[in-house]
Amino acid sequence: MKRRNNKRNHSRKITAQKKNGTKVAMDDKYKDRVFRMLFNNKKNLLSLYNAFNGTDYKNENEIEINTLENAIYLSKKNDVSFIFRFSLNIFEHQSTPNPNLPLRDLYYVTDMYNRDHAEDDIYSSRILKIKAPYFIVLYNGTERQEEKFEYKLSDMFEQKTENPALELKIMVYNINRGMNEDIKNACKALKEYMILVDEIRDNLKAKMHKNDAINKAINDCINNNVLKGFLLRNREAVMHSCLYEYDEEKHIKNEKNISFEEGKEEGKSEEKRESVLRMLEKNVPLKNIADYLDVSIDYIKQIEAELLAKA
Repeated sequence: MKRRNNKRNHSRKITAQKKNGTKVAMDDKYKDRVFRMLFNNKKNLLSLYNAFNGTDYKNENEIEINTLENAIYLSKKNDVSFIFRFSLNIFEHQSTPNPNLPLRDLYYVTDMYNRDHAEDDIYSSRILKIKAPYFIVLYNGTERQEEKFEYKLSDMFEQKTENPALELKIMVYNINRGMNEDIKNACKALKEYMILVDEIRDNLKAKMHKNDAINKAINDCINNNVLKGFLLRNREAVMHSCLYEYDEEKHIKNEKNISFEEGKEEGKSEEKRESVLRMLEKNVPLKNIADYLDVSIDYIKQIEAELLAKA
């Protein structure tokens, strides 16, 4: 247990890239997403709500931020959750596709209702009134995705059913360049957030070192009055958060590539094994099988023993 805790603690202290010859320790305070930092603000949240609902509400004091900081079932913080009037709005930012999000949001909303109604009598004959939940994901990853699509909990069911007794739907909006521009234009903070993201990506495509790419993007945004106040107030946190997000995204891509290559190798291995089985069943001499398939005699004998054991 002690070793596991040490590992966990170690993972929470990631060393940032060298800057000016020194290393800066990146701890949990820098792991907050830039998106989450930006929208932990009632004014920006109301603008986001209006953009997605085609409304023009003005009173940001009606917003109640109720994001769970440490939901039991989540390894990461939820991006942002807030109540506005009669709705519970759960927004997530994603840079990689994740069809398992409905299950994660089911855990999250269950925790949310459990917290908000812990003192209520759920066995009462009087019906309880709860906020209607809306689940929205803003996708800005580099993998191609449709402009708008839906994740459903029922898509995860082992056996498909036409009328699932339990359902949870998440609307996913692609906010990359040229996608859902009307929504971004309706929410200034969201539009400017994506300008910052695109600036960083453009700099990285130009082969700039990631520290320089992020620094330049932040400077350019400030000079062009894009998220100026936010970046001036939170420059260090944004810098470290972007570094963390970049490293995390790169790690996920590497893991996917490794899994893909392993899958290909496993496929080849299984195909070769099937070929050995077919040739054994036809009583082809072991040496001929070894030469033809480029495998060892011991490998063939192992499969032969398995075949005899099943007989």
